Amino acid sequence: MTHSETSPAEQTEQPHPWADLAAEQFRLLRLAPLPADPHTGTRPLRFVQLGRVERHSNEQSLLRLTVQLPGQALRKEQNLLEVWVDHRNREVRFGADSGFSSEPANRGLGRFLLAQGIGWAQQKWAHYRVEGAVLGIKDVSSEEARLRRDHVLRAQGFDVSYEDNRQLKAHCSAGRVSELYDDWHKEKLQIVSMLDAAAMLEQAEHNLQAQEGEIRQLRQRIETFRRDDSSLRFIIACLTLFAVFQAILLIWIATR
Repeated sequence: MTHSETSPAEQTEQPHPWADLAAEQFRLLRLAPLPADPHTGTRPLRFVQLGRVERHSNEQSLLRLTVQLPGQALRKEQNLLEVWVDHRNREVRFGADSGFSSEPANRGLGRFLLAQGIGWAQQKWAHYRVEGAVLGIKDVSSEEARLRRDHVLRAQGFDVSYEDNRQLKAHCSAGRVSELYDDWHKEKLQIVSMLDAAAMLEQAEHNLQAQEGEIRQLRQRIETFRRDDSSLRFIIACLTLFAVFQAILLIWIATR
């Protein structure tokens, strides 16, 4: 035997050439302030960055969307949505193999990313079939999170069915890409253009300058009040001393 054959188990699976693509286009997202939620806590105004990259070949197309939070590190599978298009089988798959979770939760991010992926796929491949996916219990942290996940998927046109009574494993499916919906809660999340971002920064700077002017005026008034208070204290002390002197003088005259 002049050469050895490598078994499939010994062969190292090569990663897909698009597996580690970094984002190339960026947008600013505004997460609107919302009332506090009993399960996810406070929901203040936040700004996050949407990253986007896409690739195309004769066999496949890929859209990868990522959301980054300022000053906060995320796990690899968080805020990541991939849309894989298989042109050979005319199928579209939504979601990465590692699952999907959004941070911050309950802010409309999951539905927004799905809507963006659906809109992208519908531009050219609306007639393609949607590849089904299994939704495991590891993808959600609580019963409320599971209900939110199922609601988001159904709102976008997916069908969610459970394989067991304990609802530990679900199956997500849809017919064709054209049957899905590319809308999201725009009152919760808005895409901010560069001009709008610049306008917000200018307005914030104007507000800061106005507040600094008001603070300066208040400090000046406080200093004036302090000077007046010191003057009044001195006058009161002088009057007190004078009254004491007059009292002593009257007592001295009366006792003479």
